[in-house]
Amino acid sequence: MNRLFKMCLIAFVGLLLMAGMASAAPDIGLAVNGKAYAPATAPVLVDGTALLPLPVIADILAADVNTGSAAGEQQTVTLALNGQTIAIQPGQVEAVANGSKVTLPVAPQTTTDGIVLAPLRVVCEALGAKVDWNNATRTIDITVPPGEQAVAALAKQAVQDLAGKNYAAVVKNFDRDMTAACPQDKLQSTWETVQQQAGAYQSIASVRSGVYQQYVIVYVTCQFEQAALDVRLVFNPLQQISGLSFANAQWAYQAPAYVNPALFTETAVTVGSGEWALPGTLTVPVGQGPFPAVVLVQGSGPSDRDESIGPNKPFRDLAWGLASRGIAVLRYDKRTMVYQTQMAAILGQLTVKEETVDDALAAVALLRQTKGIDTSRIFVLGHSLGGYLAPRIGLGDPGIAGLIVMAGPTRPLEDLVLDQETYLASLGQIDQAQLAAVKQQVTRVKALQPDDAAKTPPVTLLGLTATYWLDLKGYNPPAVAAKLAQPMLFLQGARDYQVLPQDDFQGWKSGLAQKSNAAYKLYEDLNHLFMTGQGKSTPSEYGTPGHVAGSVVSDIAAWVGQH
Repeated sequence: MNRLFKMCLIAFVGLLLMAGMASAAPDIGLAVNGKAYAPATAPVLVDGTALLPLPVIADILAADVNTGSAAGEQQTVTLALNGQTIAIQPGQVEAVANGSKVTLPVAPQTTTDGIVLAPLRVVCEALGAKVDWNNATRTIDITVPPGEQAVAALAKQAVQDLAGKNYAAVVKNFDRDMTAACPQDKLQSTWETVQQQAGAYQSIASVRSGVYQQYVIVYVTCQFEQAALDVRLVFNPLQQISGLSFANAQWAYQAPAYVNPALFTETAVTVGSGEWALPGTLTVPVGQGPFPAVVLVQGSGPSDRDESIGPNKPFRDLAWGLASRGIAVLRYDKRTMVYQTQMAAILGQLTVKEETVDDALAAVALLRQTKGIDTSRIFVLGHSLGGYLAPRIGLGDPGIAGLIVMAGPTRPLEDLVLDQETYLASLGQIDQAQLAAVKQQVTRVKALQPDDAAKTPPVTLLGLTATYWLDLKGYNPPAVAAKLAQPMLFLQGARDYQVLPQDDFQGWKSGLAQKSNAAYKLYEDLNHLFMTGQGKSTPSEYGTPGHVAGSVVSDIAAWVGQH
């Protein structure tokens, strides 16, 4: 039944109810989003449950109504809104809401005019609306989830408020969890950090939205001075912001010349299980196998499975390039991207174990259960922070066949942050006051003591809590790697300003001098993303379309082939 037919149905005057099935409740009122609402027919009560005609409910929610045949002579009526559905049959207490069976308090009933009456609360809540009873006014209050267009306008306004430094207006629309995780001062600090990295905010380029369960997710693509970023806002059914993050804007991807799509297939997989399950992609060469396999582990911060940055997708380059050479590759969205709100709620307890290590080990475990994979030849490739943590991942699973470290730091992370900020200051991209503030926080990180982890609110330095920093205190990646039996391959771009060849790459070589099964390769013209460039590398370089160098893919494939 289309929406036009729904509107025809609602234009009736009064209902001739089947004898004895319900009692009118003229003293019960309705309110929608705080405003009085008077449908042509008032709610009726059946055993204490308020019923309304389905067309009326659909009109309140702005939902679509469809009918379809069902067993016997009954007809199934389905309401759909923002990707959620509920299907009911008159006379049946069982319904199907969002793919799951639910039991209704009262069976839907049909009037002599053929109008279906259904339990108001169950239908509304199945479609993401909130239903409350106001005893003082004897009113059923319905809070309707907004449509995508309305929410997109709210998201656009939130970004404009950020640009105008009206942080209070944004925080005012946060839900309870977001308010706790990101108070006004933290929101301001985050926005200022974004502009330090991407340059000054300039304008909104585009707005797009989508629906996931009861949430509307809006991506506001913004142009900053040095990059385009997606401001991702998640809205709950009450039009409150329940998630806010920044990522590189989505760009059209073109495969590099060394990829042959005819030589591999891709399958959606789930890494891990339970509350932290992650969506991923398994890229497998065409053929019988079994194939060696590589798990890709991202760098710091929220990241998708492609490790997207600007128009570049280095992990997709690697996955498709290696699969074109007979190696299966598993990549997945990072936990801090998929579960941003949940991770923010436990920020005070967060360490690299929850951020990175656990999920990498779960990915290895998944490959061991996957048909067509050579379970004796599963490797882990870590980039940046992933490379820094590769020894911990190897320590957690001695059965891993080998470790590949791409631009992996060996020094304390706070030292890397200071070096990076000092470099950016030398380029004039941050001022001396900002650099001094970073130096002060680095000094405080180094002075942290174990009891700082228990302080409330959590001690936060350089965007991370004391618990996170203390977990890494004393961690020496080469020293841990020296204790592992697995072979290792270390790759480094000479133009990398984030992880330094003379300090970090040399740190691996010095720390593993006695390890005979470690190999090293330095690429003179490659940056931190292992993409070609000239002169000094800068953050804006990451906004230039490129691909992981073919020589890097070939070197990894050759090394895996030898092990």
